[in-house]
Amino acid sequence: MPQTSIIFSSILGPSCSEQVQPVMGEQGGGAIGSRDLIFQDGRLISGSLEALMEHLVPTVDYYPDGTYIFTFLLSSRVFIPPHDLLVRVGQIYLEQRQQLEAGSEKVKAILKTFSAKIVQLLKEWTEAFPCDFQDEKAMAELKAITYWVMQCDEENGTVKKAIAQMTQNLLLSLAARSQFQELQERLCSPTVDKGPILKAKPATTQKDILGVCCDPMVLAQQLTHIELERVSSIHPQDLMKIISHVDTPDKHRCQGDLTKTYSLEAYDNWFNCLSLLVATEVCRVVKKKHRTRMLEFFIDVARECFNIGNFNSMMAIISGMNLSPVARLKKTWSKVKMAKFDVLEHHMDPSSNFCNYRTALQGATQRSQTANSSQEKIVIPVFNLFVKDIYFLHKIHTNHLPNGHINFKKFWEISRQIHEFMTWTQVKCPFEKDKKIQSYLLTAPIYSEEALFIASFESEGPENHIEKDSWKTLRATLLNRT
Repeated sequence: MPQTSIIFSSILGPSCSEQVQPVMGEQGGGAIGSRDLIFQDGRLISGSLEALMEHLVPTVDYYPDGTYIFTFLLSSRVFIPPHDLLVRVGQIYLEQRQQLEAGSEKVKAILKTFSAKIVQLLKEWTEAFPCDFQDEKAMAELKAITYWVMQCDEENGTVKKAIAQMTQNLLLSLAARSQFQELQERLCSPTVDKGPILKAKPATTQKDILGVCCDPMVLAQQLTHIELERVSSIHPQDLMKIISHVDTPDKHRCQGDLTKTYSLEAYDNWFNCLSLLVATEVCRVVKKKHRTRMLEFFIDVARECFNIGNFNSMMAIISGMNLSPVARLKKTWSKVKMAKFDVLEHHMDPSSNFCNYRTALQGATQRSQTANSSQEKIVIPVFNLFVKDIYFLHKIHTNHLPNGHINFKKFWEISRQIHEFMTWTQVKCPFEKDKKIQSYLLTAPIYSEEALFIASFESEGPENHIEKDSWKTLRATLLNRT
């Protein structure tokens, strides 16, 4: 993330697309191209793509605000690939440099100041969006720009040292990203257990989650460990890929490597695997009283996740218990103390656009902002809902205004939400890691949907014609296989 402090509260207005009276003028006193930028109450709300690019590049007496750098670098990929933007930045730099060399007697001192600002911009870019430089063309352009910049610092080498440090940090970041991608490719598919084959249910002595961890709080803490490890691998540009392939004249230019969103896929798969693991743990239990105990255990785990601020694991657990093979076990559910579960379902009630959950998330966010400990800083939102919010915000507000300008007010809001999410991902987990519990959570075989229904029907027989037909079809399928 950029080193410059990012504060969005004073930037955003009430609506991303409201009509405003254009106010022409410069922001920060020195950015070129500001004649094509429009401000409202001191806030940049729209501009042409060219003017916004020029507003990104420092001058001798101007350096863009950190919020603008992050927001424009994030949102620009909707309109122009990062490599092409980097090329344009290099061009603007050279144009300014030529003007400086032709118009001042103190050229060396001025160029040194100017060069230091360019390096700072590149440093913020490589730190916030290192994967932009996985592209060989982008890396080559970065080397070209830094080569031109180093020519202005041949005496004491201060700029050269800054560039060397920036390059080293970038390469380390890219190497870590590459290692994560390789790991996810190896672990992309969970172990799927075909489950019981007609009355051959697992023995009661078979290892289950309660045999590994019987303390709901401890399990919730280990789930939080896994969540934070996985979500920390998500980068802002990964989230921007949700919308970045939409608005471009050439539909192939800005799509990027949509298939390479390993971190998003891995995190989404984790949610699904946790839901299926919960359903598997319940359905494969032979005795009803043990199934009841298992359900109550997961209810307690979900409640502890809620208290921690781990809403994603909480939702995954609830989703697992609401899967049809589990939800249909009426005799088992009749023995469960439902008060706690009802509270959880109230928090995750989808009505009014998940109003209850959003209220709880807001409370956790406020707690995080004033927290004195790492534990109080934990906020792990329901990821699918967060992604839907970003996409919905993109869909209801246009990218361009009637005058052809980019609707930058929209991208301030998208950037604010993504930046807030990234802040949450950087919290260090305060709980001690238990490798044994985590190994079980990540590697325990999970039943397929078919196997879950078989186990469920063997536990509690079908109760209506639909279930009887389903059970009959499953039995026939299994007998044909054998």
